[in-house]
Amino acid sequence: MKVTKAQAQANRTHIVETASTLFRERGFDGVGVADLMAAAGFTHGGFYKHFGSKVDLMAESATCGALQTEALLADASIADIVNQYLSREHRDARGTGCTMAALGGDAARQPSVVRATFAHTIERLSAALSTGDAAMDGMDADQARARSLVILAQMVGAIIMSRACPDDSPLADEILTSCRNAIGASLPG
Repeated sequence: MKVTKAQAQANRTHIVETASTLFRERGFDGVGVADLMAAAGFTHGGFYKHFGSKVDLMAESATCGALQTEALLADASIADIVNQYLSREHRDARGTGCTMAALGGDAARQPSVVRATFAHTIERLSAALSTGDAAMDGMDADQARARSLVILAQMVGAIIMSRACPDDSPLADEILTSCRNAIGASLPG
């Protein structure tokens, strides 16, 4: 039976969403095309009907994960974002957590199309942090951008360091708490 264009697009979206989760859980090199397609419920042979290469899927899945993170930032204050981001729940949710924290280190070793996707993600997340929040009031655009980049870097770094510790390590929680408190203390009000 021939697959309709709408069904083909739905299949592709499902593969991208599945890849986004698996890549965040296992890293780009920890997921093969065959395993990914099986997890999505398709055969390995169908992969190249949807994507030119695994790298193409990596870039698209990173965008998918970034959009999920960005949606969580929408309409939230920086203080709320920091508290949610630097939580044990986010730390433990690799597959559904921030793509930057899960794959930033992997992205640095990938082809330029993947790195460009991550640079675009940094731009978008930084803009989401610096737009329309009382913590950025009184700052010009350059100051707000710099401040949002610092906050984003602190949050991503804290999650990476916390995840590097054993799950039951008091240090894992201390990193999150220390960074959450430091960022919170730097915000006005």
